[in-house]
Amino acid sequence: GRLHAKFLQNGTTTGRFSSQDPNLQNLPIKSELGKKIRNGFVAGEGYKLLAFDYSQIELRVVAMLSGDKRMTQIFRQEKDIHAGVASFVFGVPIEKVDSEMRRKAKVINFGIIYGMGVSSLRKSLGGTRQEAQKFYDNYFNQFSGVRDYLERVKAFAMKHSYTETLFGRRRYFPNINSRIPFLKNMAERTAINAPVQGTATADIIKLAIRYVEEDLEKKNLLDRTHLVLQIHDELVYETESGILSEVEKIIKNTMQTVLERSYLHYKIDIPLVVHSGSGNNLGEVK
Repeated sequence: GRLHAKFLQNGTTTGRFSSQDPNLQNLPIKSELGKKIRNGFVAGEGYKLLAFDYSQIELRVVAMLSGDKRMTQIFRQEKDIHAGVASFVFGVPIEKVDSEMRRKAKVINFGIIYGMGVSSLRKSLGGTRQEAQKFYDNYFNQFSGVRDYLERVKAFAMKHSYTETLFGRRRYFPNINSRIPFLKNMAERTAINAPVQGTATADIIKLAIRYVEEDLEKKNLLDRTHLVLQIHDELVYETESGILSEVEKIIKNTMQTVLERSYLHYKIDIPLVVHSGSGNNLGEVK
């Protein structure tokens, strides 16, 4: 049989879809039980599941919105972003970056998106506060474009009580100037994150869904290919086995050219990279 979950357009404050009855965006992945659960979601007879996900979409959006030259350079050269950042922060060639350096760079890369401060960084990295402060300062010295962008977003939010995504969609923060420190700090952290997450996992993914449907319809493939699941930066389609390669190529190209195709006609310096996989069930597509 078929399981029909609900997907809500306005179920989150960031603009992302939410899912309920049941929540299919929160399927376990890493545990053995999780794998068995995912294996239970199977394609129909004569069909395959095709999954597509944007690679490091939020960090790519950070680079786009901030215009940081070094982060942009890493993505344009198609290098590993965490190793690339570690190379600049630790002052070593990228081929000399070890696993621990990369781990630390990964922590701060994703941490800055959510307004991570020195205290939270210390907890994630271990070590002393002084070491965390040094790493934090060095990161923003090397990636000053990111630092300046985050400061601009915060200042704008404090002045106007809202932020905007790349496409101009607003999110309001009534507590951004609160006299209660806890509420103010929470609003500041969320405001810093809102344009990035709202652009990456809301605006871009929704445009991708629309454009994929248009392109499949042009090729008369829409009646044999159906969107069955959306999980944050991932889209899962069910398609006839005989047209698998053709559909995979179309969807991948469409997802990678969303920004240029949008009404903004955004001239992108940083490529959107999409990974894909297929299988008979959801557990096989990764």
